Amino acid sequence: MMLPTHVLVGLALALPVAVAVPEHADIALTAGLLGGLIPDLDMYIGHRKTLHYPVYYSALAAVAAPVAALAPTTATIAAAMGLLGAAAHSVMDVFGGGLELRPWEATSSRAVYNHYHDRWLAPRRWIRYDGAPEDLVLSVVVAVPLLFALEGTLRMIVGTAVLIGVVYTAVRRLLPAIAEVLIAGYLLQAIPDHMLARLPARYVPEYVE
Repeated sequence: MMLPTHVLVGLALALPVAVAVPEHADIALTAGLLGGLIPDLDMYIGHRKTLHYPVYYSALAAVAAPVAALAPTTATIAAAMGLLGAAAHSVMDVFGGGLELRPWEATSSRAVYNHYHDRWLAPRRWIRYDGAPEDLVLSVVVAVPLLFALEGTLRMIVGTAVLIGVVYTAVRRLLPAIAEVLIAGYLLQAIPDHMLARLPARYVPEYVE
């Protein structure tokens, strides 16, 4: 699923905590947002493997959540919401598309790496691919209560996430062709082999093979 969806879900998961413990609302919401975002920082360094931990994030969140409920402090709430957001992100990607350049073709059997079992989890494709229309619908549905409940900077972040999601959905199917043109027309000639080897295989299959 696309990053705006993950960020919005992270915020939505933290919203009940922000309401229940208003003195820690800012840290809960910020941690939820960051938890939803951070796994995708591995986009070009082993995407959905380096920072995606569906089992470990979930296990840690299951421990951190009751600790935060029993002893609500800045640290415990930040840890619980951050882990919950990261766990939700990692698990949600299993229900999306695979890692291929054009995930709507459904050719990849890899969705998210399960470090606990040392194997890739297959994509369920409930959301066919990141940026699919149903992905945008999910983002909007999650965003609506956030827009009513939040204010200030966080409300602006929610609105911006929805706008980015709309634009990304509109251009999503064009991006692989653009990437191929840029890589074939520039990167293959312009950057050293050791740097080219770091690009995900889906962008330069001929090179990787």
